[in-house]
Amino acid sequence: MEREVHLARATELGRITVSSEAISQIVGQVASECYGVVGLAGRRGLPRLRPRDRLTAGIEVDGRGDGLEIELSVVIEYGLNLAEVASTVRSRVAYEVERQTGLPVTAVEVRIDDVRRSD
Repeated sequence: MEREVHLARATELGRITVSSEAISQIVGQVASECYGVVGLAGRRGLPRLRPRDRLTAGIEVDGRGDGLEIELSVVIEYGLNLAEVASTVRSRVAYEVERQTGLPVTAVEVRIDDVRRSD
């Protein structure tokens, strides 16, 4: 079972706490909208996932150090340049997570688990 991480940011009016699940939802949404991404790659051997779980399957968020470290596994469309698609995913995820949460992102690791033709 994955442990739940809560990441906090202090403001002049108080503290804002964001759960790793909320950040995973942002990452999943952004990655799934990137050109060339057919889907997110969940962990093998898991039971059938609920629709909400599909968006966060294969995403890990860690808040230690100076900022967030995010790892995600994706499936890329066959025939595209894998390095370019992964680079786009990396930069869009980092930008959107920082924009929406105000928390700094220090690393985004993109694993390409499969290559498929889109439907």
